[in-house]
Amino acid sequence: MAGIEEALSTLLYGGHAMMLDGFDAAGLAGIVGAHRLGWLRLMPGMIGPLISEMRERRITPRGMTLCGTMADLVPAHQISEVTALLGAPYVNSFGSTETGMAPCSIGLVPIGVVPSDLAKTQTSFCELRLVDAEDGDVAEGEAGEAAVRGPTLFSGYWNAPDATAHDFRGGWFHMGDMFRRRSDGKLQFVDRVKYLIKSGGENVYPAEIERVILADPRVADAVVVRQSDPRWGEVPIAVVARKSSDLDAEALRQACRAALAGYKQPKGIRFVPLEALPRSTTGKIQRHEVERALAQGLLPEEETT
Repeated sequence: MAGIEEALSTLLYGGHAMMLDGFDAAGLAGIVGAHRLGWLRLMPGMIGPLISEMRERRITPRGMTLCGTMADLVPAHQISEVTALLGAPYVNSFGSTETGMAPCSIGLVPIGVVPSDLAKTQTSFCELRLVDAEDGDVAEGEAGEAAVRGPTLFSGYWNAPDATAHDFRGGWFHMGDMFRRRSDGKLQFVDRVKYLIKSGGENVYPAEIERVILADPRVADAVVVRQSDPRWGEVPIAVVARKSSDLDAEALRQACRAALAGYKQPKGIRFVPLEALPRSTTGKIQRHEVERALAQGLLPEEETT
């Protein structure tokens, strides 16, 4: 549950905490228009529908101090759009339910700004390592899984001793998120470990491709998934919902060629209706469902290239 510490602490000092049972864009927009808020905890996947709902209903926020979380997983232009609409800066932190308080953060993305660098600093109340598949520390600049320990960490998964033992191996909680530690000491998010695509012996992180594609304002949403390939083992395929029909696959290929190494290029770009992208209750695209539909030939397409 994102924000449980903030919600409980707010209640303890006499404040109010508003919670919805699952993501409800209409209900959330109504709260924004009716109440002054301290922190609106927007998760990735919620932001696009909330923007549309507020604009359609012409809702003006009553007032807000902060908005957002997990900025690395949100398209940069969407951060600019939602902060301008809500009149509040975006919190640039990275954590998980299991870590409690975020193990890395760096403050706020100002209102209306399209962020170009979301790298963070390690917070002082935890220890954090970046490790390889054998749990050895990776070198500076190399991608490694974040392993943390500290006082806000959870104690384990309910009735799941094997999962708890695996994720807490060596006395460190393994987040499942990949970062690089830069020469300035800051931590730069790469992707989820489980989303890694091994293509011809190279590591391809879908989030790197998604960031390039989502930077085009004509893209409504996108996800990059793996597809089996007889030559390369696995290849990345971009599944894109577009806002405008004047966006074609070649424009996205050009953007990828300009920003990414050759082995990171999507080997296919498939356009689908926005509503065809399956989502969780928090609005996140269910990547495994997209991958399954692609493998079974069940992906509803506008165009295949």
